[in-house]
Amino acid sequence: MGTAVVLVVLAGTVAFVIRSMIKDKRAGKSLQCGGNCGACGGCGAQKLQKEK
Repeated sequence: MGTAVVLVVLAGTVAFVIRSMIKDKRAGKSLQCGGNCGACGGCGAQKLQKEK
C-alpha cells in the first residue's frame, strides 16, 4: 500500500512539472535560460529582446 501511495505522489509531481514546462514554453519562456542576460555567455536571448 505504501508503494502505491509513493507512486501516486511521484506521478503527480512529475505531471505538475511537465505541465509547468509546457505552460512556460507556450508563454515564450526558454527552458534553459533564466533570463539573466548579464550573466549569459551569448545564447541569443538578448538579440530577441532587442527586436521586441
